[in-house]
Amino acid sequence: MSLFEDFISLIYPRVCLACGNSLFKNEEIICTSCMLHLPKTNYHLEKDNPVSKTFWGRINIETATAYYHYKKGGKVQHLIHRLKYQGYKEVGIFIGKQYGNELMKSRYFNTIDTIIPIPLHNKKQRKRGFNQSEMFAIGLSKSMNATLDTKSIFRAVATETQTRKTRFSRWENVSDIFKIKDAEKLKGKHILLVDDVITTGSTIEACVNILFNIPEVKISVAAIACPIN
Repeated sequence: MSLFEDFISLIYPRVCLACGNSLFKNEEIICTSCMLHLPKTNYHLEKDNPVSKTFWGRINIETATAYYHYKKGGKVQHLIHRLKYQGYKEVGIFIGKQYGNELMKSRYFNTIDTIIPIPLHNKKQRKRGFNQSEMFAIGLSKSMNATLDTKSIFRAVATETQTRKTRFSRWENVSDIFKIKDAEKLKGKHILLVDDVITTGSTIEACVNILFNIPEVKISVAAIACPIN
């Protein structure tokens, strides 16, 4: 680190976005301690894991996974809040790179061709300035050497927030909101559909139902986090 960078770090200290402690020179975004102790699920190593079972009887996907467990007030929820509401895009990209490296070691995810983030409606994306799921997808695509596709699927209808809705209300809220622009280029691909958090899976379900209009596709799902069961 240069003298100038040392000076800047005194004014704007580099801190871990999970715990708030100062970062060492060789650390970025998340400190080594948090990297070691954040609650990973390891669901990518098990086809019939709890996230995958969320979709049983609803949609016919290959499998599903999430990188971390989260709980209210915990460090993972704090990271997602930093990404989603405080504009720390680098959180999503960094976590995506890390998880992509792990997914490439899994036989369930190492054949991914295309990564598609769950799209936001244009109105919401303009207000927020970015799509948090796209940041995660950017990181995944870099470490998985897969194509990032943010154009083929779009959200045609703006919906209410899913917070505090029941499972059925969430499904009603998103059941017919996604459309496909260019189905032909996705034909025969193994698609990884990604979101920031999976709870009931209603938004994922709605998007998968649209993707299954494309011939010969296989669809897997990944998220940054899921609740602790």
